[in-house]
Amino acid sequence: MAAASGKTVLIGGGSGFIGTALTNALKSKGYLVRVVSRKPGPLNMSWTELEKKGLPENCTAVVGMAGQNVFDITRRWTAGFQQNVWASRVLTTRTLASVINRAEEKPKVFISMSGVGYYKPSATEEYTEDSPGGDFDFLSKLAKDWEDASKLPSSCNSVRRVIIRSGVVLGREGGMINNLYWPFFFGVGGPVGSGQQYFPWIHIKDMVDLIIYSMETEKVSGVLNGVAPQVITNKEFAKAFGKALWRPAFIPVPTFVLNAAFSEERAKIMTEGQKVIPKRTLELGYKFKYQDIDSTCKSCSAFIYSDTM
Repeated sequence: MAAASGKTVLIGGGSGFIGTALTNALKSKGYLVRVVSRKPGPLNMSWTELEKKGLPENCTAVVGMAGQNVFDITRRWTAGFQQNVWASRVLTTRTLASVINRAEEKPKVFISMSGVGYYKPSATEEYTEDSPGGDFDFLSKLAKDWEDASKLPSSCNSVRRVIIRSGVVLGREGGMINNLYWPFFFGVGGPVGSGQQYFPWIHIKDMVDLIIYSMETEKVSGVLNGVAPQVITNKEFAKAFGKALWRPAFIPVPTFVLNAAFSEERAKIMTEGQKVIPKRTLELGYKFKYQDIDSTCKSCSAFIYSDTM
């Protein structure tokens, strides 16, 4: 912990599910954390304040993970909403890159999130970090634009740049599990559509640890696939989560229902999938804590009381 004393990590968009877990983990290691967010907080700063004042003192790392929730069911998949989704990722990342470029004292590393939607859904293709993508639909082009926004000029060649293409992040406190818990708990959960589509996933602890590993390990740079080594289908996930809750999980969610609720273009994140392998992630020495879906779902099965229920 002493090694991190006095060092600051700036997290762009750190008030969400992953950002909150990352903030807590960094604080436990002795880092100071500043969050760039629209939400007020004692250590939060606005995007306008960041652009005006620049990086905080002793900033050793910048992590970009801002982004409008693609699956906000209250928002129709209109051109306007798509623009919000794009701007919340791309423009904020450009802001972080610009602030790093202007800083007299550069951080050691700039880590930017992306997604496995970069790769085209397929029942046969296997994707590593070197596989092509980013050019076939709105979500793949969004991933490419998001990654391109984190590029730094040659004057910042001392700053390591890392891109993490995340799969579905699984954890009890938020994300997909938070939405699925009660349907599965009451025995009405199940696979999406045929359930045969690939389901690239990662435990929240591994996502947080992978970000910190990338931050603290000098040999890490470039693209990493933020997915667990175990390749599974959506049906296998549903079976494992149902088993963890001691519930059946055989009631499928028809594809047409999701298409109607979300529109076909964004529903395909659930109805289609990619076989993604964390090849470089493993080669660069990261060791996953949660390597199989059964132990992951078991860790996500705990009941959490909320006084808002």
